[in-house]
Amino acid sequence: MAHQGSLEIVASPFPDVLKELHSKYKSLRDGLVANYIPELAKVNPDLFSICIVTVDGQVYEVGDYEQLFTIQSISKVFAYGLALEDHGRDYVLTRVGVEPTGDAFNAIILDEQSNRPLNPMVNAGAIATTSLIKGAGATERLNRMLDMFRRYIGHDVFVDISVFTSERSTGHRNRAMAHLMLNFGMIDQNIEESLDLYFQQCAVMVNCRDLAVMAATLANRGINPITQEQAVKSCYIKDILSVMYTCGMYNFAGEWAYKIGIPAKSGVCGGILAVVPNQMGIAVFSPPLDVRGNSVRGVKVCEELSQQLGLHLFECSGKGSKFGETFCPPPATA
Repeated sequence: MAHQGSLEIVASPFPDVLKELHSKYKSLRDGLVANYIPELAKVNPDLFSICIVTVDGQVYEVGDYEQLFTIQSISKVFAYGLALEDHGRDYVLTRVGVEPTGDAFNAIILDEQSNRPLNPMVNAGAIATTSLIKGAGATERLNRMLDMFRRYIGHDVFVDISVFTSERSTGHRNRAMAHLMLNFGMIDQNIEESLDLYFQQCAVMVNCRDLAVMAATLANRGINPITQEQAVKSCYIKDILSVMYTCGMYNFAGEWAYKIGIPAKSGVCGGILAVVPNQMGIAVFSPPLDVRGNSVRGVKVCEELSQQLGLHLFECSGKGSKFGETFCPPPATA
């Protein structure tokens, strides 16, 4: 289904594929909505949408694609890009590593040798990344963050105050991480300001279409395919996508890379954002989560999209496939 505006829908396999996947998984009831942040526990578990935006600005979407929700951990991708622009990759690497971790996203763990958080996609690393965002005070830093999101999405965004307040009042584990990093000199003394900014970035309101445009912007060398505005310098796209590929799905990242094979980031809101470089951005929104904190329907949809459309980064096109997927015959029986 197309939305109003200047975006043109053309003949493509995407509409039928998205409609089929939405119908197939709409009745799936596995998983639970996040409840460690009280406001998130109120979300309707039946909400479900899928959206694809191509690098030439075509939009394909199905389901509740205009339903707003808080971006949560997906924001880490974009805050990392802003920190890279503010300081450059060499300095950012002194504060936040890029190593995958098999631990949960909220694990209180630092690298034993460098004392850095392991990567910018886990909470500790994201807090350290957000602390690097420049600005003369809390208001300027927040405005720079919101303007960054605006460039990626193409319209102004706002923070859900109820979710921000809920995260701020219950975020004791994140506060503990911040103090541990302060002890090792990974963040500066202004802990509360940086934590507030982190909680605010996670509480930015988006919909599934917005996420797909953001993903397509990363796929399009940092240029928003709808507005043609440069959202992030192209030279940092490889940094962002590399970390997404190896770390974006937490302790499911290895299996995601093996089965689905594209850079992605999940959030406890139920969103998954995935990037097919130079081709498209994909977004799925469905609140029920698996034990690792990833959307159950979202993972299923992305796995099927990768298989049906041949999206895996190491896919080799083969004859006889529906959309370019390599055909592998079943193993011979004895």
